[in-house]
Amino acid sequence: MKAKFYLIILLAVTTLYSCKTAKKMYAKGQYEQAVSLAAKELAKKPNDVALQDIILNAYQYAIEDHETRINAQLLSQSDLRYEKIYSEYQSLQRLYNAIKKYPDAYQLVNPTDYTSFITTYKDQAGNAREQRGDALMNQQTKTGYKNAYYEFQKALSLKPNDIVIKQKMDEAYANAVTHVVIRPVVRYGFQYSSFSYDYQAFDYDLLRYVQQNNRGQFLAFHNDADPYAVADNTVDLRFSDINIGRYRDQRSTREVSKQIVAKEIVHKKDSVTYEYITVRAKITTTTRTLQADGLLQASIMDQHNRRIWSNTFTGDYRWMTTITTYTGDERALSDNDKKLINQRPEFAPSNDEIIRTIMNELRYKTACGISDYYNARY
Repeated sequence: MKAKFYLIILLAVTTLYSCKTAKKMYAKGQYEQAVSLAAKELAKKPNDVALQDIILNAYQYAIEDHETRINAQLLSQSDLRYEKIYSEYQSLQRLYNAIKKYPDAYQLVNPTDYTSFITTYKDQAGNAREQRGDALMNQQTKTGYKNAYYEFQKALSLKPNDIVIKQKMDEAYANAVTHVVIRPVVRYGFQYSSFSYDYQAFDYDLLRYVQQNNRGQFLAFHNDADPYAVADNTVDLRFSDINIGRYRDQRSTREVSKQIVAKEIVHKKDSVTYEYITVRAKITTTTRTLQADGLLQASIMDQHNRRIWSNTFTGDYRWMTTITTYTGDERALSDNDKKLINQRPEFAPSNDEIIRTIMNELRYKTACGISDYYNARY
């Protein structure tokens, strides 16, 4: 019994709150929300005069608001006036649907079904977008084709089954894309012609990087062997030099000394005398270094073979090892000195390894430079 009582109270509170909310929306001029809330509440209280007044007045004011905007667009010369009218009729149809769900509200208001208006103006809005796209296509520029693509895309959303618009959109996209051909890297003045580095892998990895990091919707990268690539831009890559220097040794010396027991004299059981001497050694540390560097120049050319961007990238390699020796008395050495002396020196890297490291660095820097250039513009 108590549960039923609490349920009645809850329903009463909910009804009162909803009614006040509908009144509040109506008072604020938010007529569409007022209609929706009042229609829902009338299903529970079909004889509520206050709710009936709210829904009738709110619906009438909402209709007047939308019709005012529709009439203004009908007088407009804007290409997009039909699209805006279509949007207004969609809002009106939402009002119709909100009321239709509730029979009492539907019978009271007798709302208008705007389905035919929506169909008419949706079609006209699609035609207007298509015409705008056609005009942009006639500009025969990359920018025109890009904007035409967006117009046809919008037109297709309004007329989704129109094959002609789909074909126009595909054509606009094909013409809007900037095709960039990255030519194979060329060696120029190269010192080491017999090193074992895979140039094809260099070209492939660079192309793959720029393709994977391409943020341009209308931008495509190709290699020089792509038979479908009609180049709007070409990227030329050239190694101008790779230098591997000679070993450089830098030596430093330091002297160490230590007092050690030279003689132990035992006078008696609890009396011992020690004689000390100082031993010395000279420690020589040789720091052997090798430096190498390479240069790669990247240039982007337009269709008229004019340079529109270029940059020179550097790759560096630094190798170092230390060799520690000593002369003198070994007893003067500390444990740390002995550890350094016994440490095996590293073998110097081969020219192939050095060049491979430099090439990998150059490939990464060049790929980033090309990507940054295009991503800033597309």
